[in-house]
Amino acid sequence: MVSSTDGGLKGVSAQQLAFATELFAGLGPVGVRRMFGGAGVYGGDVMFALIDDDVIYLKVDEALKADLAGEGSLPWVYSRAPRAGAPEQSSYWSLPEDALDDPQAACAWARRALDAATAARAPKPRKPRR
Repeated sequence: MVSSTDGGLKGVSAQQLAFATELFAGLGPVGVRRMFGGAGVYGGDVMFALIDDDVIYLKVDEALKADLAGEGSLPWVYSRAPRAGAPEQSSYWSLPEDALDDPQAACAWARRALDAATAARAPKPRKPRR
């Protein structure tokens, strides 16, 4: 399953946390923090992935989203609360299946996700006052 429509992260097993940490070890120090029944995956203080229902999702920008979609990846979808309206597509897309067995490929995707997450955190230029 690659979506969460119950208003939050469904859960993540201890095995999946260990797997993700090992899979992304080639990035350098990677941290995993439990949150809302799932987990965030961090490179330094930047969250570049999340784990929900034992599926790893990467933070995307438009280029990474297009490339992941081309690999058959799907977005993480959620609802803010039961019956709160239509589910919303997030800026996280699933790690391609073939990368789950290839740490080098997983880290290549993760580096792009870390870049996208870092760029998303960057301060936006202020608009000039009129």
